[in-house]
Amino acid sequence: MKKILQLKLRILAGLILKKYQPEVIGITGSVGKTTAKEAIAAVLSSKFSVRAPLKNYNNEIGVPLTIIGADSPGSSLIGWLGVFFHAWKLLLWRNKNYPRMIILELGVDRPGDMRYLTRIAKPQVGVVTAVSHSHLEFFGSLEKIKKEKQGLIESLPSKGLAVLNADSELVSSMTEASRAKVLTYGFSKEADLRAVDLRFNYEKGEGFLPGLSFKMEYNGSSVPVFLREAISDKAVLSALSAAVVATHFSFNLVETASALEHFYLPKGRLRVLRGIKNSSIIDDTYNASPDSTAAALEVMSRATLPEHSVKIAILGEMLELGSYTEEGHRLVGKKVVAAGISQLILVGERAHHIALGAKEDGFNPENIFYFSHATEAGGFAVQRIGAGDLILVKGSQGSRMEKAILEVMAEPQRANELLVRQGQEWKNK
Repeated sequence: MKKILQLKLRILAGLILKKYQPEVIGITGSVGKTTAKEAIAAVLSSKFSVRAPLKNYNNEIGVPLTIIGADSPGSSLIGWLGVFFHAWKLLLWRNKNYPRMIILELGVDRPGDMRYLTRIAKPQVGVVTAVSHSHLEFFGSLEKIKKEKQGLIESLPSKGLAVLNADSELVSSMTEASRAKVLTYGFSKEADLRAVDLRFNYEKGEGFLPGLSFKMEYNGSSVPVFLREAISDKAVLSALSAAVVATHFSFNLVETASALEHFYLPKGRLRVLRGIKNSSIIDDTYNASPDSTAAALEVMSRATLPEHSVKIAILGEMLELGSYTEEGHRLVGKKVVAAGISQLILVGERAHHIALGAKEDGFNPENIFYFSHATEAGGFAVQRIGAGDLILVKGSQGSRMEKAILEVMAEPQRANELLVRQGQEWKNK
């Protein structure tokens, strides 16, 4: 039944794209897809009608649903009949409000996924954010992950645009595979569009304040940019990817910088929340890999806290790493030490390797605590948190680390608004 459903959705989505001819922007990457999507949507929607997936619709069912413009009805037969009715309505009568541009997240978990997704929708613009160890269990090597994601770049037409992260050697090397024009972004001098003079609000010594500024340089021009919610250079990379896409649609840098003022980070992606006892929480609970966890810990290392305040990390295990599981967790443990973490609270069996890595670099074993479930870890942390403390919460989706945040956030009544995975479909998982 699932195969039949996928086939029907694929056919309907293809027919809709053929009829309405929107510009399609495809985004892939081991990390950073959703944040890049939000940045690109924020910029393009300042001039055009744009549709981007509201949820994590990045697979063989989610991508067609985004094109159709429908939510997944789950297991509801009546709901799926409604989706098909809506799709046929788009085909039989022209909808003048169908978006001019569609942004698609293209997630690849296994070999062959990218080929399938780019057959559903043929992007004119392709963005690759990163290649890392996510889903290594199903690919076996980073080179095979790169090859899979490179399928997006290979699928682009000659008049299209490939947007590549210059700071990632594996991504920037995809240039050779592209028939389309290639533009790169990043912090490196080799990037076509680059960020310089990056400054974080929380480095001012006034507490952990979100927000950062930088200058964006392209073709000899430079403009200042302010991202009001961001705390990491990863958000800057997402903003730069949006700026490159915008050049393809005739935006100038000033227009792009202005539009980025309306770029807000997605839930669970390095967002700052208010914690109990006047503490601050870095919510990075959407998912985790060794690279993304290291990036979050880098934010912790830069943070300046009030006197007597401490840094606490509540980390869940990282899944789908295959043969890299032990090494990846150990490397995170070493980053914990480098970040100046005072207390390490771990969730899940694999997270014991984080502790091993931390202890190898001199972390005090008496300040490491283990739990089987995120809720237990959060409840324990309540006893350890003090005024002005900074708490990082992160782990793979399967660790459900948002449940730990629910225990330590100052406004649990706003969980549906602020946290990931609060829908009914997640309640019993």
